[in-house]
Amino acid sequence: MNIQIDSLTHIFKNGKPQRIALEDISLEIKSGQFTAIIGPSGCGKSTLLRLAADLIQPTAGGIRIDGHSPAQARKSGEIAWMAQSPALLPWLTAQQNVTLAQKFLRADRHPRISAGQALKRVGLGDVENAYPFTLSGGMQQRLALARLLALDAGLWLMDEPFAALDEITREKLTAELLNLWQPLQPTVLWVTHNYYEALRLADRIIVITPSPGRIAADGDISLPRPRREDQPEFQLHLAALRDIMSRSALPQDAQ
Repeated sequence: MNIQIDSLTHIFKNGKPQRIALEDISLEIKSGQFTAIIGPSGCGKSTLLRLAADLIQPTAGGIRIDGHSPAQARKSGEIAWMAQSPALLPWLTAQQNVTLAQKFLRADRHPRISAGQALKRVGLGDVENAYPFTLSGGMQQRLALARLLALDAGLWLMDEPFAALDEITREKLTAELLNLWQPLQPTVLWVTHNYYEALRLADRIIVITPSPGRIAADGDISLPRPRREDQPEFQLHLAALRDIMSRSALPQDAQ
């Protein structure tokens, strides 16, 4: 799914003073590209995802997804969302949580992967009848990832989905996510505060300034995968990213 963003501005008007979350954002994201969006808290990263998901409407400018509005893309079932909270229904089993998501797809959409297959791909094939409260935090996020896979969408909007996990679980899921993404090649917008995570995952990194959010930097990451922190090229990219953040007057809060 190609994404075209033109002169996008969003102002939250329900407070005094009004807050400009994003200001004059323009960019194009190619189909199949894994794009990380990085910046400090409150810079508008999540707002950008919510606009792309048709959860809120822009104050000015617009977004086109394969030439269509976010509303049209959403109704066509081309958008899948994954956030820091897994948002699971506690009274449904793991498989039922995934199956329920598929029931909201248009009647003419037939996902290539079943709920059971999605659970197996994320390592939860043996807990399909378990309820969310019996699963660890990492397993709950795997379940949310299975739900995302089962939607078979062309655009994945991912808002810090692993941020609340411990570092070991987070690194493992990051590696597994790449293994799931690479054969499918959906377009991904991945919001993060984490330099290392962005460099491990992304084809491209977009840096957003503090509010009002503007594009401070936008660059491709050409490192071959899998990427390791001990690789000299990784360290060079890391140093360059830190320099960009510093010159853009962004706080050095990413770990």
